[in-house]
Amino acid sequence: MARYFDVHPVDPQPRSIQQAVQIIRDGGVVAYPTDSCFALGCALENPEGKARMLRIRQLDERHHFTLVCRDFTQLAHLVHLDNRVFRAVKAATPGQYTFILPATKEVPRRLMHPKKKTVGVRIPDHPVVNALLAELGEPILSTTLLLPGEEEPMTQGWEIKERLDHEVDAVIDSGECGLEPTTVVDFSDGYPEVVRRGAGDPSLFE
Repeated sequence: MARYFDVHPVDPQPRSIQQAVQIIRDGGVVAYPTDSCFALGCALENPEGKARMLRIRQLDERHHFTLVCRDFTQLAHLVHLDNRVFRAVKAATPGQYTFILPATKEVPRRLMHPKKKTVGVRIPDHPVVNALLAELGEPILSTTLLLPGEEEPMTQGWEIKERLDHEVDAVIDSGECGLEPTTVVDFSDGYPEVVRRGAGDPSLFE
């Protein structure tokens, strides 16, 4: 049965954040709100957690997970950025974008795209995620909480708790968040290609 944390959307309670992060450190999978929609997340060094998220969403190993980062310094350790890409990504973060970029050696190979050696990264603009990342001290391996056969992500924490009670270890609820996942911009070839239109304004990269 999943733990349920009802936290303040602007000033989340430190004790609840600490308990949720301990669940992540102990190998758990959590559902948490972001500035676009709810996401599933686990620790980077948790292959079983990654496998569980794939099972929940009924996806295969080719799925591009996202490394959710606290700040640009953390993001820059994970991906290669030339000056032009650096400026473009920096200008859009924090925000409702995921960027696909060539991964550095800091990223475990099992988290990269098997052929392109790329990884998705993002810096969200949401107090609850920021608090989780600050307490954890490293990125969260994440994917949008979009269940099989459904066109829109789940938006209500209580509903997530009800439906995924035996599939996740914690649900962090700070009230309703958005319906749209992030806009995904692929920079793997050195120029921007919008591969998914979402909550972030795609015109910045078109």
